[in-house]
Amino acid sequence: MGSCRGSHRRRPGPGGEDRAHGRQQLGSGSVRRRWPQPPRHRSDRPPLPYRHIRSPSGGGQGGAPLSRDLRPLFNPRSLAILGASKDPAKWGYALSRNALKGRHRRKIFLVNRNGDEILGEPSYRSMRELPESPELVVITIRAAGFEAAVNDALAAGARAIVAITAGLGERDAAGLALQQAAAARCREAGTILVGPNCLGIADLTTELDLTWDDFGPGAVALVSQSGNVGLELAQHAHYFRVGFSRFVSLGNQADLNAGDCVEDLIDHEGTRVIAVYIEDFGDGRQFASLADKARLAGKPVILLTVGETAASRRTARSHTGALVSESLAVDAACRAAGIYRVQTPLQMIDLAQMLLMPYQPRGSRISIIGDGGGHVALAADRLAAHGLRVEPFSDRVSQQLARVLPSTATSTNPVDIAGGGEEDIWTFERAVRGMVESGEADAVLLTGYFGGYSEHPGPYATQELEVAETMMRDASNAGCPLIVQTMYPRSPTSAIFRRHAIPVFADIEAPARALGIVVDQINNPPLSIPPPLALKSPPPLGEGRVRASDYFVVRQLLIDAGIPFAEARPVATEEAAVAAADEIGYPIVLKALGMTHKSDVGGVRLAIPDAAAIREAFRHLQTSLRPSQFSVEREAPIELGVELLVGVKRDRSFGPIALAGLGGVHAEVFRDVAVALAPVTQDQAIKLICRLEGSELLLGRRGRPRLDVEGAALALRTLSEVAASRPDIVEIEVNPILVLSNRVLGLDARLALRIAEDKSL
Repeated sequence: MGSCRGSHRRRPGPGGEDRAHGRQQLGSGSVRRRWPQPPRHRSDRPPLPYRHIRSPSGGGQGGAPLSRDLRPLFNPRSLAILGASKDPAKWGYALSRNALKGRHRRKIFLVNRNGDEILGEPSYRSMRELPESPELVVITIRAAGFEAAVNDALAAGARAIVAITAGLGERDAAGLALQQAAAARCREAGTILVGPNCLGIADLTTELDLTWDDFGPGAVALVSQSGNVGLELAQHAHYFRVGFSRFVSLGNQADLNAGDCVEDLIDHEGTRVIAVYIEDFGDGRQFASLADKARLAGKPVILLTVGETAASRRTARSHTGALVSESLAVDAACRAAGIYRVQTPLQMIDLAQMLLMPYQPRGSRISIIGDGGGHVALAADRLAAHGLRVEPFSDRVSQQLARVLPSTATSTNPVDIAGGGEEDIWTFERAVRGMVESGEADAVLLTGYFGGYSEHPGPYATQELEVAETMMRDASNAGCPLIVQTMYPRSPTSAIFRRHAIPVFADIEAPARALGIVVDQINNPPLSIPPPLALKSPPPLGEGRVRASDYFVVRQLLIDAGIPFAEARPVATEEAAVAAADEIGYPIVLKALGMTHKSDVGGVRLAIPDAAAIREAFRHLQTSLRPSQFSVEREAPIELGVELLVGVKRDRSFGPIALAGLGGVHAEVFRDVAVALAPVTQDQAIKLICRLEGSELLLGRRGRPRLDVEGAALALRTLSEVAASRPDIVEIEVNPILVLSNRVLGLDARLALRIAEDKSL
């Protein structure tokens, strides 16, 4: 048989004795004798030693030194806990208890105003009594004493501060001002500030634990702005035996932010996956750029965030503004940087399991094996729902499987061994081996009862463990990912799978979703973070007697940039409208200007055939809407093309976001859109348009002619460059832009400017 090879490097196969009992050989080839080592690092180079500053000559993937030296924070030579307590109900007790676990690595000073003995250790009444300067100070006192505590820590020479204290910036303006002042003093002193309003930090590689609980060691670094979300993630991780290399609770992010943490983790030994929960990105492009560097270093970033709100759309002044939510802006950044985005804490842990596998799938072909028709059918449905392919095996593979499976089993994909495991538990291994060696599977999913035999007394209890070990060896030798969904996710067999980084799930939706996310990025590689364009300082739009909200100013701006528009004339009187129509030629379109959604209020009259009709239309619009200006335009052959929307919205965190979608008056109804960080290249613009569900209308399928996708992409590229180079533009769009077989034609345009007066159209 051929070979199913996952991406990344091959790892040594599992060892131990070759358990031939119950096996029938499928082809020739040697079997490796070593277990796969616990995954250490996702890049092809060996793990780097723990270090915090890359050399300016370009060490590490970033090619530049780290912005901040976080060594005093995560590997301090000494630390002090300000607010240490002997009361087990207080934070100061938990922090002291966990900090003292690392006393053989660093000096620990406990500071308590009463000078109590705490956990058998002496304490100091104030920071001034300490025998030496601590590198790291943890502040766990009430908000009223926060300012003085920060001052004491800085006076003592602290190079890093972790502020557990709550009730500051998250509470009121006074607290925010106090928090900002403390952060400013820390920055001036060159001291790192974590928090305030955080739940602490931990680094398992340096035996530093300044948290409320114990974290199991592992390869996931968790950075969380929310303490409670971080707690939930830790609980899910504990259940699924996912361990951590580092934990950072950011709290209010007065100083240290998520980007700083991601950057430092790029060269952090022991970290293979970076999980981030964040609500406020600050400089979103910088965060995306750092996440992209982490991905290139072999450390993928999983992101959980918020931001899909109706409130943000209510402030929009164009279709583009309404369609590009904060959540879609995050999606654009994730697609550019190769960030994996999830929707819930549990999904984050599910995906972390998948990314920690010894091998990653190369494509979307998934082979399924189970011991019941229901489980394999459900698995096939859920995999397909997430864009994965469960395709029948070739005759060659089906025949080979049929030779080693019971006569009652199916030998196509999905494979149902139909109770064959009850007769011979090694049937599972033979089927898995045939699949991973087939060359027709990018991953194999084992679903159903397997994993439960080891929970019940009998000969199969120990044999199931042997079968699991051998299946892992088969998958490792073939370089093919093995994924397990079982009714018994906490069984001894499931524990063996997890010990060797084989993900185990309780519900079939979890692996289907996680695998779909991984494969989607394989099929749609990151677009890259666009470099910033040189910002222009042209004369303000609307200089002189023409307001910036003038429809014709926007049209001319885009025409000058190279986007063609239908011929049009501005008019203010009925006679001027008739004269313009006679000059342009009938049929024409009459628009009432000065409103955002003209069609919604009846401000557009189409297919006007003659002078009498234009007089009637003009009078009607003048009476009902009272616009100050009209536009008379040549009617475009809409029936011969497809209307798209191309636009750009400037997001407060991620900057300009380019959007393509099905356009016209129904743009916000269909909501068929694709987004990317702007500016986009021509190739990126084409890919963006082709990602639309309605793209088949453009590509010449189902008997329709192929339309000018390249022209539409050029218009989107041009629009994105205009918006990215002008910081005064908040929103700009052409909607619709008519895509014909050999050209594109803008039919309407609008923009909003970042100035005091409302300049939306």
